[in-house]
Amino acid sequence: MTKEEYVIVLDYLPHGYTMDRRPLHMKTAIAQAIGKSQLVLLELVPKRGEALQPHEEVYIGEGKRDKIHHIIGRIPLSKLTETAKSELNFIIQKLVKENEKRFVDFFNNARPINLRRHQLELIPGVGKKHMIEILEKREEKPFESFEDIRNRVKLMPDPEKAVIKRILLELEGEKHNLFIQQ
Repeated sequence: MTKEEYVIVLDYLPHGYTMDRRPLHMKTAIAQAIGKSQLVLLELVPKRGEALQPHEEVYIGEGKRDKIHHIIGRIPLSKLTETAKSELNFIIQKLVKENEKRFVDFFNNARPINLRRHQLELIPGVGKKHMIEILEKREEKPFESFEDIRNRVKLMPDPEKAVIKRILLELEGEKHNLFIQQ
């Protein structure tokens, strides 16, 4: 299991959660973030005196961390603040764009899950017909970009948007994860 090294801050709560009933001097600042590589949602405690900004990239890997004191752990989508939820879509779009090769490679390398279902069918808007066409086209020549997939697979929904929708479904607790590490 690969650990996250960098996260992108979704929301920063300098005084902790509002529903935390402890006295102010006992509360700690909280940051909600998404991992850049594994796309997991994490709850973090920044170091004292560190103020984080939404969209800020922060190191959380092994060794000395500049801004993060410790990682509390994973956080479910339902526990994100409204600010974090509203930033999530934008940041996932950005991560998918920046890592286009990773997601295009998924289309090139996706395999059957079992005898009746294929990983490609878990992508929103991809049914049996699209799946068969994707498999045929990738045999001729691997896909090179989202644009390439759009151009070679007839009536294919926008693959970039479909991947973003799938990531959001996985964050909501979808059974099979294609892009988010368990």
